[in-house]
Amino acid sequence: MKNIPNLITITRILGTTVLMFIKPFSELFFIIYSICGISDVLDGMIARKMNLVSKKGQILDSIADFFMFIVLLFIFVINFKFSLMVIYWGVIIMVIRLTSLGVGFIRYKQLTFLHTYANKLTGIAFFCFPFMYAGLGIFAPTILVCFIASISALEELIINTVSKKLCRDIKSIFSL
Repeated sequence: MKNIPNLITITRILGTTVLMFIKPFSELFFIIYSICGISDVLDGMIARKMNLVSKKGQILDSIADFFMFIVLLFIFVINFKFSLMVIYWGVIIMVIRLTSLGVGFIRYKQLTFLHTYANKLTGIAFFCFPFMYAGLGIFAPTILVCFIASISALEELIINTVSKKLCRDIKSIFSL
């Protein structure tokens, strides 16, 4: 019973792995993609409701999120024609994220993926990207995702730089 949230998270990792081997944006892709998204919501919700929150579960969830992000980024980049500006913007966001992880690792001697509201909003926007693309085209969803991701990356870097102790479940920079 106590491993249910972690099993759900592992399901997301396995589902993300399957996404690498099926036709992007096919019906099967969207079914597995949706299951991965639902599992991302359910694991934490069930862990909190059943009082099963653990440091191991938080880290596993962050690893699953990061893995899904990298796989989807790869799928999106090879299947969409992004402008050079968007590519540069994405690289800047990744540099900020990696710098934040580096700062956190130096300060706390562990990976410091934070569960801020802005990071959750980034995840939602990134997850919704293919659905928004289907209805709005490439420009508006890309700008929206990059804008939200920029704010959350900067917030995480600031939190990792100035907070006195690591708190993965910090809600925002205003919680310091």
